[in-house]
Order: sequence, then structure tokens, then C-alpha cells
Amino acid sequence: MASTTASRLLPPQTLAGLANLELIARTAVEGFLIGLHRSPHYGFSQEFKEYRAYVEGDDPRFVDWNVYARTERTYVRRYEGETNTRLTIVLDASASMGYRSGAITKLQYAKFLAAAFAYLASRQHDPVGLIVFDEQVRHYRPPTSRTGSLAGLIHTIDSVEPGSGTDLIGCFRRFREHLLRRGLVVVISDLYCDPEAMSKAVQPLAYRGHDIVLFQLLDPKELKPEWREAVVLEDIETRQTMNVSPDYLAEEYGKRMDAHLSALRSAAARARAEQVLISTDEPLDRALRRYLSFRRGKV
Repeated sequence: MASTTASRLLPPQTLAGLANLELIARTAVEGFLIGLHRSPHYGFSQEFKEYRAYVEGDDPRFVDWNVYARTERTYVRRYEGETNTRLTIVLDASASMGYRSGAITKLQYAKFLAAAFAYLASRQHDPVGLIVFDEQVRHYRPPTSRTGSLAGLIHTIDSVEPGSGTDLIGCFRRFREHLLRRGLVVVISDLYCDPEAMSKAVQPLAYRGHDIVLFQLLDPKELKPEWREAVVLEDIETRQTMNVSPDYLAEEYGKRMDAHLSALRSAAARARAEQVLISTDEPLDRALRRYLSFRRGKV
């Protein structure tokens, strides 16, 4: 179990009050790791395993200077849990990600999550890259583990604002141009798309050897609306409106949402991807645990 202090730091509304995204990422990850190391079942080891030759970009803190003094060769200490996984974070910045019913938008939560994944991967000395998309690919940073690259990547994440509509399917086809070497692809999106089309778009990446995790972010009121009167709903991206009665919300909305989520899980499985549903009022540690366990399963 995580410590009380760590648990207080991980809720998104608490993180939103911190000064900047890099501090948010560091606070979330360090608190998360404290909780893992205090658990007998954390599944995250930092026990020494072996030496490997130093390469440019390695953290000099892990250089064994005693070995250097004896051999005049530079080696770094490698630890259990260190994998050299190439991580590419795919961040949905479409207009629908700007929705919120509470303290933070889906996009703000997505930024917290993306920055935390990047920070966690960087601690493991893994190359980290970023793709931001809405109707098109808006930003691309190739995976790298060079010193100083993390700050630039987090700055790019921090600068993202909600864009226009979504073309997740078309953008996935374009992602293939950037994802030439195998690695772990983490998609952060509300996944408002046709599940079958998504499956067909994701499959080619899986066939090329990529491991794919789809983190689906939804606002609590999207999962369980609590309106007790008739409302007019407006699609943020298309501006289409619909009159909705409270009876529909009570009876039909939940059924349709459950059917959509079930279809997405099945479609992800067919595409050899893993789908993880996250509500934006949940602490980040659940998503971080799923990322870390998936990552370690691919070592």
C-alpha cells in the first residue's frame, strides 16, 4: 500500500495546484514509487544486475568509477527493472479532450499522465518520444534518452491546448511513418471513435512488433451523468445539439456507454492492444501501475 503522504499527492485535483508540469510529474512518480517500495508486492526492483558499457546520454550517477580506475574503461551499473524500452506517448489534443465537469479537463489529466509516464521512463533510462494529434499530427518528438531531453518533452506537453475535431483513425495511419523501430506505444485519448475502425488502424502497429496500451480518459459525468432535468447536449467538436430527457439519461445512456466501452475492449484485444479505462477523478497511481506492469511484462 502507498503511504498516506504519497496518496495525498497523487489525486489530480491536488497535482493541479502545483507550480508546473515537470513538478507535477516528479511529485506523482516519486510518491508512486515510495508506495511501491513499501509494498511487498510492488513488482519493481532496483537490485544491481550487471555492468554495461557507457554510452552518450547515460546518467553519470550510475558510472562505476572504481571500475574505471582499474580498467580505464567507463561502465554503468545496470539494475533489475531496467529494460531499454522505446516509449512513444501519443496524446489526443482534440476539442473533446477539453471537457470537464470538475476541477480539471480530460486534457489536463492527460498531460499529467503523459508527463508522469515520460518521467518514469526517463528514470529507467529509456528513450521517450511524443506524438500530439487531433485531426492531424500536431507535434512529433522522436524517442531519445539524451540528457536534457525530458525537460523539452514535458515543455511540449505543457504547451498543448485543445484543438479541433478528431481523426484518430487517419492519424494512426500517419503514426506508422514515425514508429519505424519497435517499442511501447502509449495512447492517451477519450477514444470517441468507431471501435472496429480503431482496431483496424491499430493492428498494423501491433503486427510490426509494437506493444500498444490505450489509456481511455473519461470525465466522471460522462460515465455516470447526474442531470435530473431535460438538458441540451452539444458536441464540442461538431457543434451539433441534442435534447435529452432525464428518462433517457437514467435508462438508455448507461446502456449505450457500457456497450461502447465493451466494444472498445474487444476491438483493442483483436488489435493486440490493451485498453485501460481511467476516470479523471481517479489518482494517477492506477494508470502508473498498469503502465509499469505492462512494461515489465515485455522485458
